[in-house]
Amino acid sequence: MSTRSAVHESLPYIDTEPTPDQRAAAEALIAAELQNSEADTSSASLPPLREPNFSPLIAQELERVAAKKPLEAIDLKRYEEQEEPSAAASADERQAALAQAYTANTYLTSRHTHLSLLDSFGKNAWLVGNWQTEAELAALERELADTKRDIELVNNARRRAQQDIAGELKGLEETWKTGVGRVLETEIAVESLRQQVLERRRAGVAAE
Repeated sequence: MSTRSAVHESLPYIDTEPTPDQRAAAEALIAAELQNSEADTSSASLPPLREPNFSPLIAQELERVAAKKPLEAIDLKRYEEQEEPSAAASADERQAALAQAYTANTYLTSRHTHLSLLDSFGKNAWLVGNWQTEAELAALERELADTKRDIELVNNARRRAQQDIAGELKGLEETWKTGVGRVLETEIAVESLRQQVLERRRAGVAAE
């Protein structure tokens, strides 16, 4: 069923809660109906799904996540304390050790600068960040309170509307029941008369 044509007939402020037996019977009917119909959860208002077209790097990362392999994005060994090359090391090995030492020195210098800035200005930045977070939290709480108030107003209006027509609905239901009963009584009376007519015809034919 399309979401646009779905209609939910619910009168919670008028109708009584179904009994467990009634609920079980309704659920059994729903299950039987679902078995006989095709399950279609799509909506005509939604566009069809596009086939994913990931780049090789994204595909490789998705495969890593699916295989539950640890992420190895940064080589932390370059920041570890370097061992001094031995006296018998070649020129290439000494050059590689020197490059690693330069990398470690650059990282430590940058880290020292960041820590110094954090020590000098981190408190103010932390306070400003807290103030911004508190402002966002207050705005979200106000929005939540407004939404709850709107929901309460809608529920109250719905309850009043249903209670205002409860008597009329009950009267219409009783009228419908009375009409159905009279129709059944009329059908029974017509059937009884038809049987009487048939019996009299049979009796007349037999007398002749």
